[in-house]
Amino acid sequence: MEALLISAGVVAIAEIGDKTQLLALILAARFRKPVPIILGILAATILNHAAAAGLGFVVARYLSGPMFQLLVGVGFIGMALWALVPDKEDDDALAKTHGGIFLTTLVAFFLVEIGDKTQIATTLLAARFQEVLLVTAGTTLGMMAANVPAVLVGEAAVKVVPLKYVRIGAAVLFAVIGAWVLLAVLLGSR
Repeated sequence: MEALLISAGVVAIAEIGDKTQLLALILAARFRKPVPIILGILAATILNHAAAAGLGFVVARYLSGPMFQLLVGVGFIGMALWALVPDKEDDDALAKTHGGIFLTTLVAFFLVEIGDKTQIATTLLAARFQEVLLVTAGTTLGMMAANVPAVLVGEAAVKVVPLKYVRIGAAVLFAVIGAWVLLAVLLGSR
């Protein structure tokens, strides 16, 4: 249960102000049909995060021990620093397709999420917890918690909390997790 809750919380916070949330706002403004956009986000997130969690799980199985845990901890610290960098909109991801709003959203979200902070966080969380299903469910829940309101409320959601403070909050959360992992390794090696 810890893997699910931490994964959901980390991604929900990290996703606020992220490029995929901006994409959700743009899609909502462009198409004005929330249901196919939300379903497209859900499908893309499940596919993308399941692959990322699977990769984290496999890598952690073959690379284990204190050195690997140090790498995971350092990875979270790196994510903390990356979270401080603002994202930019990716207009190429909004290229028109012939599959309608759902397919446009699915493809755009899947592609934009590749290499994104939340995908890398999913990989690291799966490596840390060794729980592909719970991490995938948690990160998907976090992604939906951040993006569904963006779709439903539109631009008003971004005006409520300045993105600078959201990025700082996400950075602090990643840094705490990284420090927690590093501390566990250091205390375990004594």
